[in-house]
Amino acid sequence: MATTQIGSIGDLSLERGGTLKDAKLAYVTYGKLAPDGKNALLVTHGYTSSHLFIDGGASASEGSWSELAGPGKPIDTDKYFVVSTNMLGSAFGSTAPRSPNPATGRPYGADFPAITVPDIVAAQKRLLDQLGVRGLVAVVGPSYGGFQAFTWGIQYPGFMKGLVPVVTGLKRPPQADPDATLRKLSADPNWNGGHYYDKGGILKTMIALREDTLRGYGVDDELRPRMPDKAARDAEILRQARAWAEAFDGNSLPALGRAMDSYDVTPDLKKVKARVLFVLSRTDKLFPPSIAPSVMSALKAAGVDARYEEIDSEHGHLASGTDAAKWAPALKSFLQSL
Repeated sequence: MATTQIGSIGDLSLERGGTLKDAKLAYVTYGKLAPDGKNALLVTHGYTSSHLFIDGGASASEGSWSELAGPGKPIDTDKYFVVSTNMLGSAFGSTAPRSPNPATGRPYGADFPAITVPDIVAAQKRLLDQLGVRGLVAVVGPSYGGFQAFTWGIQYPGFMKGLVPVVTGLKRPPQADPDATLRKLSADPNWNGGHYYDKGGILKTMIALREDTLRGYGVDDELRPRMPDKAARDAEILRQARAWAEAFDGNSLPALGRAMDSYDVTPDLKKVKARVLFVLSRTDKLFPPSIAPSVMSALKAAGVDARYEEIDSEHGHLASGTDAAKWAPALKSFLQSL
């Protein structure tokens, strides 16, 4: 497993107003940066996973990409300097709701400033600048990571050659409702307006939320081939949910949920200069393949050079990791063509 590092990126002005003081991003790197600083590849993670999702393990959360990254693999760490950052507002080391508020010395909690997807991307850009990255081969990521990829193409159109948004879309899906999530969190007796850190926590609620999410992503179908017994699958899903709930912070859910509330890149696609490989899963309920025609039509209308790949998988939203072999050739070919 790669060693997590913490990058201090200074004070960050936020799109919705205010400044995040002394912001930090957790990140890992793989491979070596070329002398010209232009062999880098940024990998962006999903809503509730972490910057370690290409390593696999519990931090993968939404499907490990360990089969896609490494020496000789599509995300070739012998060729590319791969950077994977934890999102601003997430719970795995970056400045987020459970970070100390400089004004009080206590965790921000529900007082964490409102952030947006462009803020998340701006923080990544500042980190890459500090690392000496002068250009990206591509930005690659699943789900919320795909939101970041599209946003990179709009915010910094000349900085990368390619974008690979996977199991994602051009706007927030209707099922992703941060207000509904907040209602479930606030029903916990320890919620205390989001200041629950010294009130015993909200573990039980977080486990229940995670179970629902995993089932929505299609984890039951993913487990069925090796666990035909339903009771065994239920026990495994509960184990996964608990492991995640013990690591993640509840306040990060509404913080990141609201960050994508205003996410809709459709009006700005004409700014994209990079080539695009857009990838969906045949059985994904969150971003079903039925959205592909409208997405590809919007990209074409904006003059974007885009191609589409569909993963023929029974694993729903998790397919990009669990069935990595089914789309790895397309990813490798696309990156090599850049």
